[in-house]
Amino acid sequence: MVWIQFIVSAAVVVAAAVKLAEYGDVIAVRTKLGGLFVGTILLAAATSLPELIASISSFQLGVPDLAAGNFFGSNMVNIVLLAGVDLFFHQVPLLRRVAINHSLSSALATILMLVAVISLFAEVDLTIGWVGVDSLVIIGLYFAGVWLIHRENSASSSAPPTVQAASGFPSLRRGVIGFTIAALVLIAVVPLLVGASNEIATITGLGTGFVGTTLLSIVTSLPELIAVVTAVRINALDLAVGNLLGSSVFNMLGLAVSDFFLTSGSFLSAIDEDFVLVGLLAMLLTNMALVGILARVERRFLFIELDSLAIVVVYLLGMALLYVRGIGI
Repeated sequence: MVWIQFIVSAAVVVAAAVKLAEYGDVIAVRTKLGGLFVGTILLAAATSLPELIASISSFQLGVPDLAAGNFFGSNMVNIVLLAGVDLFFHQVPLLRRVAINHSLSSALATILMLVAVISLFAEVDLTIGWVGVDSLVIIGLYFAGVWLIHRENSASSSAPPTVQAASGFPSLRRGVIGFTIAALVLIAVVPLLVGASNEIATITGLGTGFVGTTLLSIVTSLPELIAVVTAVRINALDLAVGNLLGSSVFNMLGLAVSDFFLTSGSFLSAIDEDFVLVGLLAMLLTNMALVGILARVERRFLFIELDSLAIVVVYLLGMALLYVRGIGI
């Protein structure tokens, strides 16, 4: 029964993600904000809602490690999804075709993860009320970074021309309503997904932390996968890459915001310090993607993008290392 609940809820999440991508593109075109900004901010925030809602549900179940594994694990999955899409759509060298401004998103994600990892390693337990000071720092850095990304995107002389809406293209009102409904569906379904994941962790004996880093993080990243594939199919490459990198940034905001819902104390202080390794792996993969965006030279062997292949290999080796080390188990 638990596996049926898991599969059905995951399928609903995927369906909602398709609509998020479609209506996100409508908003990008109608508002003339562009795919990079909408992908990095709006679409990334919506497709990252499962991670945030999953963390709150995990707190209610008393398993904060499930939430931590989901946040850090989702950042790892986001980058490997980026590489996977790059390998699958090999006719389009994804990392080399997108705006260079995406490097800011990668750098911001790395900085936010670094702050979280330092807090875990140093076991900082400073709070204001019940909220950790480290979480407040992450929130402040997030908004400062988003402001910088928007500023650089607006000022970039190499920004692509504004896409004009074709005849019969959905209106902004329809785009906003559809986007909102799809996001609300995610909010309703994800708690069922988390409950099933917790039961699976108990049944298999793998532990909530490891299940969060692997199974739950993959499923809650399905919206990003579907949104990116849909965006690539309509040639909205900046929307696709901006969604995945922006989602990694928003996941760290979600980790910090989750602290407000854990009233027993600081969230980062409640996480097993072994998750430092998960955070470091997520940072490594993010920086490998950053190198892929910045290095515009040919990196293809036959039809395979070597940097994307390297990301996939490092992810698999990293998951094997986590299992061997018993992280979250």
